[in-house]
Amino acid sequence: MTQAPAPAITPETVAEHGFSPEEYERVLHAMGREPNLTELGIFSVMWSEHCSYKSSRIHLKKLPTTGPQVICGPGENAGVIDIGDGQAAIFKMESHNHPSYIEPYQGAATGVGGILRDVFTMGARPIANLNALRFGRPDHPKMRHLIAGVVHGIGGYGNCVGVPTVGGEVNFHPAYDGNILVNAMTVGVADTDKIFYSAASGVGNPIVYVGSKTGRDGIHGATMASADFSDDTEEKRPTVQVGDPFTEKLLIEACLELMASDAIVAIQDMGAAGLTSSSVEMASKGGVGIELVMDDVPQREQGMTPYEMMLSESQERMLMVLKPGREDFAQAIFEKWELDFAVIGHVTDTGRMVLKWKGETVADIPLAPLADEAPLYDRPHVPTPKRDPLGEVKGSNDLGADLLTLMASPDIASRRWIWEQYDHMVGADTVQRPGGDAAVVRVHGTPKGLAMTTDCTPRYCFADPVEGGKQAVAEAWRNLTAVGATPLAITNCLNFANPQRPEIMGQIVGCLDGMGQACRALDFPIVSGNVSLYNESKATGGGSAILPTPAIGGVGLLADWTKSMTIAFKGEGDTIALIGAAQGHLGQSLWLREVLGREDGPPPPVDLAAERANGDAVRALIQSGAVSAVHDVSDGGLLVAIAEMALAGGIGADLTLPEGAAHAYAFGEDQGRYVVTLPAGVPLPEGALAIGVTGGETVAGVSLADLRAAHEGFFPGLMGDPLA
Repeated sequence: MTQAPAPAITPETVAEHGFSPEEYERVLHAMGREPNLTELGIFSVMWSEHCSYKSSRIHLKKLPTTGPQVICGPGENAGVIDIGDGQAAIFKMESHNHPSYIEPYQGAATGVGGILRDVFTMGARPIANLNALRFGRPDHPKMRHLIAGVVHGIGGYGNCVGVPTVGGEVNFHPAYDGNILVNAMTVGVADTDKIFYSAASGVGNPIVYVGSKTGRDGIHGATMASADFSDDTEEKRPTVQVGDPFTEKLLIEACLELMASDAIVAIQDMGAAGLTSSSVEMASKGGVGIELVMDDVPQREQGMTPYEMMLSESQERMLMVLKPGREDFAQAIFEKWELDFAVIGHVTDTGRMVLKWKGETVADIPLAPLADEAPLYDRPHVPTPKRDPLGEVKGSNDLGADLLTLMASPDIASRRWIWEQYDHMVGADTVQRPGGDAAVVRVHGTPKGLAMTTDCTPRYCFADPVEGGKQAVAEAWRNLTAVGATPLAITNCLNFANPQRPEIMGQIVGCLDGMGQACRALDFPIVSGNVSLYNESKATGGGSAILPTPAIGGVGLLADWTKSMTIAFKGEGDTIALIGAAQGHLGQSLWLREVLGREDGPPPPVDLAAERANGDAVRALIQSGAVSAVHDVSDGGLLVAIAEMALAGGIGADLTLPEGAAHAYAFGEDQGRYVVTLPAGVPLPEGALAIGVTGGETVAGVSLADLRAAHEGFFPGLMGDPLA
């Protein structure tokens, strides 16, 4: 084989590409010789943590991924579930954490663009975006810049591409000071007989590149996402991709137009690791080979090498295998939408990836080891020690003052400042906007609605990963239930620190254990997901690991979207009732942290049988029309849930809490609970406890005006006017 001139492969070069000595020995064995720089780069990104899941694959296999509603589980670009009437919901959540810390606007924007492509590459029209964000201390000197950039990036991309951003979550904790998390989720709808997959087939079939030209942005992005941050973080800015939402909009329309024909054999977006991962995954899934002519790749910069072209993560690009003879037909569509179109190769029967450039072969790699023989580690892990019970906790009995403190706290305060920067109504199908338990989006032209939410409580996961993993899934199930939807399936974004530390690997194993238990108990399978490891920073001094954050994205179905339920009190004189047992669990509660300044004790246990029974009961009440408002009880406990319902409806609450009820009853975060309101004359559901009636201008002795000022004040006070 004739090699183009290339630098020698030294031990330093190997280390710079993220290989351990043992892993490089595996490369030598797979190749049967020393690789050149292009081949080394290709192995580097495909065997990176971000692409190969080498530390988590062994544990991910334990999760439940099947069910009668599942059409396609993990392994494709996104998960696919049946929503009836020949239609499917297609969805996934992914991380863009490291890029968003380095360059918050572009990092967040291209995170949105990438997850949109994962969904529409399968034939779905995207109908909604969500996000799950974690920031450090609000008073950290860099945090305002990061918050502003991330929120503007999400809004800037999503608004321009014409997909509504309908929901999400935001947490703050010092553990994210040096490593924020930006997780993006997209939900789309497709016909079940028009779903597209990525396995290449048909020897001789043309391989086509469409979308934007390839530049040098994003090179080694996947590798960067597979290492923790150090003091040279700012030098990594060139590895952050640059997004163009207007091109993405054109790409969506062009792909969907071509998908309406019979021209496509396989299709894959160019995400992490760009042209490398898309071509390798398509060929390996199809059990075929692939030959690419690098000279034909559309390029926007002069003098690009095959190494740069294969590792670039330039945005808004797709790779397709077409049926022979359909090239001109497809090209006409993409040129109409003013997008690049180029035949850059063909499918072979060799089982190898061969790259040609300037008439020479510059890479020749066997695909099987590249895709299927990536390192797989069962890393040492130690379970997180159980926390001692809290014991007696003494706080003031001024519930009103504590309620005001919580309503103004960063984790409970209104997110209006954020979501008013997002277009959540574009497409005119958004039924429930941000601010409730779950967003609801109508399935266009039908009576059906899709409910969707993102959930995780990292402080629970840190204190007890198993219970925290259970709770993340259970809360997503509960939020979908609270709007009246039948929960169908979840996606996830598993954000953790360095898996080579046994205590961190223990968090990963524990959270996955808890997630699996909850998914099985609630018939709530996992159909797609993403793993983001090495989320820690040496730059903050001494090594700062994030809290374990297995973010869950849940999707549920309403047969009739007009029957969806909201949290707002609807009128005066309705009975306020609590469904689910109140134990007064204050361990890891926001009250304990925000009022007493303590992060102590075990998190609340999750009784999955009770969770299911209570949720099924609430869904039945909604279906029967017996309740006028529903809200799940989560962060901040019972009194915060009631205050949120009162503020949403502009109506107070006259509460009759049990004798002697104090902070544990008011602010305990026991799981599996809902607050419902019942119109006058509707009997109390079995097992429910009446705790008051709607009406007046106060909650727990605090005026709605004061509650609203506290609740709405945090973000504007921190960030100022978003339009200024």
